[in-house]
This record gives sequence, C-alpha cells and structure tokens, in this order.
Amino acid sequence: MIAQRPAGLWRNAAFMKLWTGQTISEFGSRITREAFPFIAVTLLAATPQELGLFGAISSITVLAFGLFAGLWVDRVSRRKLMVASDIARLFLLLSIPFAAATGHLTMPMLIAISALMGVIGVLFNAAYRAILPSLISPDELLDGNTKLATTDALAEVGGPAIAGLLIQILSAPLAIVVDAFSYLFSAVSFLLIRIPDGPEPVEADIETPESLWEEITGGLRLIWQDSILWALAFGNALGSFFGMFIGTLYAFYCVHDLHLQPSEIGFLIACGGIGSLLGAWLSPHVARRYGVGRTLIGGVLITSMSSFFIPLAGGTWLWTMACMIAAQIIGDTAGMIYDIHAMTLRQSRTPDHLLGRANASFDFLTSAATPLGALVCGVVATVLGARITLLVAAIGVTVVAMGMARSALRGMKRER
Repeated sequence: MIAQRPAGLWRNAAFMKLWTGQTISEFGSRITREAFPFIAVTLLAATPQELGLFGAISSITVLAFGLFAGLWVDRVSRRKLMVASDIARLFLLLSIPFAAATGHLTMPMLIAISALMGVIGVLFNAAYRAILPSLISPDELLDGNTKLATTDALAEVGGPAIAGLLIQILSAPLAIVVDAFSYLFSAVSFLLIRIPDGPEPVEADIETPESLWEEITGGLRLIWQDSILWALAFGNALGSFFGMFIGTLYAFYCVHDLHLQPSEIGFLIACGGIGSLLGAWLSPHVARRYGVGRTLIGGVLITSMSSFFIPLAGGTWLWTMACMIAAQIIGDTAGMIYDIHAMTLRQSRTPDHLLGRANASFDFLTSAATPLGALVCGVVATVLGARITLLVAAIGVTVVAMGMARSALRGMKRER
C-alpha cells in the first residue's frame, strides 16, 4: 500500500479519477432508473406481470452471477474490468433509442437489456468496491468511502430531478443517451488510473470442478469464519428482507393510505437524499467520538426505529408529512453512517485477493433475501393491509438491529 497522509486524497490522482468517473456514472444512472419504467409503461404498454419481471431482474442477476462475478474480479485487472463494463453498458443503452427510432423496441428487448445491464453491474460493483484499497492507504479508507458515499447521496437528491427534466424535454429514449455517454466519460476516467501498489490479480489455474467451487465460495467461507463480517452479512440479509416490505409498499401506501400527491412523494424521497448527505458528513465525526462498533450498532438501531414513523403517519396532512419526513431524514442519516463504516470495515478486514468474492458474497446474500421479502410482503399486505404490514416491517428490522447490537460488533473500537 502507498503511504500518504490522511488529508492527501485530494492530491491522490488515482482516487480523484475513480471519484470523477463514479460521480458522472451515478448521476447518469439515475436517468436510466427513471426512464426505463417510463418507457415500459408509456411506450410499450407493459403489463403488471412484465413490470414485476422487470423489477425482479436486478435480484435475479445477482443471484445467478454474483458469486462467479466475485471470482472473476479477483482473477483479472479490476480497473480494466471496470472500463470494459462501462463500454458494454454504453452500447447496450444506445441500442434503446436506436430501436425506438426504428420501431423495433419491445418489452422483451427492454427486459433483456435490463438483465444484461444487471449482469454487467454485478461485475462492475464487485470490482469498484475491491479496487479502492489498492488506490489509497488503509487509514484513508474511511475518508474515501465517505467521499464516494457523498457523491451517491448528491446523485439521489439531484439525479431524479435532472432525469425528469430530460425525459420531459427529450423523451425517455433520448434521455437514456445522456446516461450512455456518462459511461463513456466514466470509462475514460478509469482508463487513466494507474494502480500504484504493484500488479493486480492474475488468473489462477483451476483444474477441477471441486477447486473451482472452492474458489467461487471463498468469499462466503470468509464471511462465515469472521464473526464481524458475519454480523454485517446477517444484518444486511435480514434487514433487506424486512426492508423490502417498505420498499415494495412505500409508493402504494403514500398514494392509497396517506393520499399524497406525486410532488409530495418526490419531496419525501429528496428528504432521504438530504439525510444521506448529512450522514456522509457526520460519519467520521461520530466514529471518532463513539468508536466503530457503537457507531455501527447505533446507526442500524436508529435506522430501524425510524421506520416506525411510517405506519404512524396519517390523520392531518401536517402530522403525515412530519412523520414521513422524519422517517426519511433520520433513517437515511443513520443508514448512511452505518453503510460507510460497514463498507470500510469489509474492505479493511478482507485480504485483497478475496475482496471481489467477499463483496459479491455480501450482494448474493442480500439479493437472496430481497425477492423473498417482496413475496412475503405481498401476502401479508393482502391479509392485513399496507399500514399493518409496514408496522411488521418496522418491528422486523428493529429485532434484526437488536441482534446485531449483541454481536461481535459491540467490542470494536477501530476498523482493523
């Protein structure tokens, strides 16, 4: 690892290129996230079944390819893989406006492109999270993750507004062109990165199916054997199961139970982005005062308890908005603090040659719980209604957080 002072990230050319490329890509991705459903509903008259399949694609791709992606990331140049991923996504996205202009765009084609984007995204995300420790020193990991998280929060605040404006002015297919070229700029930024600490991982010889399986599952074994990583993985997976209740019902609940307008719902989502920004700013200060273990436990406990504001909303408009704003700002502030330190902890405790597989294994476990949570949520909401289901979700995530509070995280003082 290179030895630099903690304040040196602004002068670290490799990190700045990574940050620049990811910033451009994050804002562009918000455009596609908003434009894809708009194309499906308005241009292709998608059925509810098609929309359900479209929404499940991301979890399906992680489950199908996540562990293999992690192995690949640990066996090739991570930087080159990121560049290739961005170039591939550039051409995939450009095919959408071309197909729309020539009258060949169909819902199966859009679903197929979304699936391919998901596969490439799995590869990119595993490489992106694994490359950071090779660009900066261990003492700078928290600062680096904080800066990258700040970019994500800014994109969540401003990205949907930019996407809506572009969709309205250009149409959804043409708005996707903007995201496509954001991947080009991102690829160029990554291409200019020079890894300063020696060669990147090289391809290993895998002679038998048994050794291949051992290589693929290396990340899962590491998580199982490390009590700290297991606590994080346990929390992520079960938290995502119950969190999916909220994600699935949020818009439905806002419209049908709370009778909020689309502009009011958009404002609430923007409040969550503001909370994320606040969390990114507070993250290093909180850890310095309370230690990493208590910061992680406090972050997940506050995030989970803030979800009780959602089923408590109702009655007057003022009370409804106050509850929903509190849920967004408090929950996203604490959630961002947790996420930054959890990612830093994962990176610092994982050997470099296993970083890709460890990150992919975390995503695999989370994605296994996500669709199951959506299915269970649908059954519970049908029987009990949206408000009671959201209360069940709040209780569930709080129980998970209390379990994490009793885990090995309690005694942690530092990331390493």
